[in-house]
Amino acid sequence: MRLQYLVGGVMMRRKTKKMIAVEEKFQQPLEKMLPQMVTEYGLTATADELGVSKATLGYWLLKLGINVHRVALAPGETIEVKRVGYPSSNN
Repeated sequence: MRLQYLVGGVMMRRKTKKMIAVEEKFQQPLEKMLPQMVTEYGLTATADELGVSKATLGYWLLKLGINVHRVALAPGETIEVKRVGYPSSNN
């Protein structure tokens, strides 16, 4: 049986060696880094920056319970994203 741990109250399987290597390279946990990068740069550019395939990135997002949603906005529309459980950057 593989080791499991809690992330944000969700039971997760342990990280792969590649996941740990990427965290060490970027000096932050994937759970924090991936949502920010995917939001800012998109899936393809994030995968390229991390040195993994889009399929691997998709697997990591699934494994870590990170949801990705695409939103289409008409001209002049805006959207606000609130991250629950993360400290505000305004503090």
